[in-house]
Amino acid sequence: MDPVLAALATETAPFALATVVSTWSSAPRGVGARMLVREDGSTLGSVSGGCVEADVHALALQVLRGAPAVLQRYGVSDGDALAVGLMCGGTIEVLVQRITDPEPLRAFAASVAAHHPVAIASVLTGEHAGSLLEVTAEGESLGGTGFARLDGSLVADARAVLATGRTTELSYGTDGSRQGVGVRVLVDVVAPPPRLIVAGVTDFAVAIAELGGYLGFRVTVCDARSTFATRERFGRADEIVIEWPHRYLAAEIEAGRVDARTVLLVCSHDPKFDEPVLEAALPAGLGFVGAMGSRRTHSQRLERLRERGISDEALASLRSPVGLDLGGRSPRETALSILAEVVAASGGGTGRPLADLGGPLHGERSDA
Repeated sequence: MDPVLAALATETAPFALATVVSTWSSAPRGVGARMLVREDGSTLGSVSGGCVEADVHALALQVLRGAPAVLQRYGVSDGDALAVGLMCGGTIEVLVQRITDPEPLRAFAASVAAHHPVAIASVLTGEHAGSLLEVTAEGESLGGTGFARLDGSLVADARAVLATGRTTELSYGTDGSRQGVGVRVLVDVVAPPPRLIVAGVTDFAVAIAELGGYLGFRVTVCDARSTFATRERFGRADEIVIEWPHRYLAAEIEAGRVDARTVLLVCSHDPKFDEPVLEAALPAGLGFVGAMGSRRTHSQRLERLRERGISDEALASLRSPVGLDLGGRSPRETALSILAEVVAASGGGTGRPLADLGGPLHGERSDA
């Protein structure tokens, strides 16, 4: 969990909060990056990795002394050695606001910690700049601008944005109308971490579970053999399920506990394990379905899955042999190869060396 969000659960007001609200080109931090500044000048977090922190800190102290919330844009440094800018070539906008009522932020942080989907709406411009409104998936809210028409629109719209799982900027009129302009609002969405289901316990599965946890996935390891699927082997897994993988996955699909961000990696190399779980997974619209095995194994597996009635369209979504060509052979190197392909697929990456590509280093993520 973001250390700033964790601190918000107990932080005593007043304090200043600086938040990245928009980025362009190769920005060092993404939308939602935060820095907390206390009255004694101490800080937590970062909005740029060091490029503009000193200037943001100065603005935060001004806001704490009574200045209004400020929306500050930072771009490329120019020839002036004293200019405040980003050396990476990008541009960011940072909202710096004084927090006197921390309850909306505390509720937001609590939902994030509990892995519940939640949004925090921050008013960026206009008379109510700096106002905060926390909105849950059920439509409950905390905080607000004090302007009933704008608050009503924000609750409904933030809930709709939350359902998409994507942080979004909205625009309203100064009278609170949806058709107008003049009031910018960032709806920062935090969804539960994506799931990684590892089917079949092998040394490769151990390494995949470990690296998957480090990457922020909620990791489930599933195998019918309790002798091998142990907490001792899978210390980084969030849960270990002793069950045939296809039965477990079918139950998770039926219960609605998997979605378009869910990753399934099949590692057992055993047709009686692999093929039933792939039969359940491929038509289910998961975000990524990959299976280990040789090219010959993959070819034979495809034929048997066709015989099971899986369409060619569904089979085309199966990534096998799974992984990018990194040249590694060990379980950890193989796990890196496999999860590199997962990251590339979710972010729209090519898997090619950055040195061979042109354009910004940090493009827009498809799941942002």
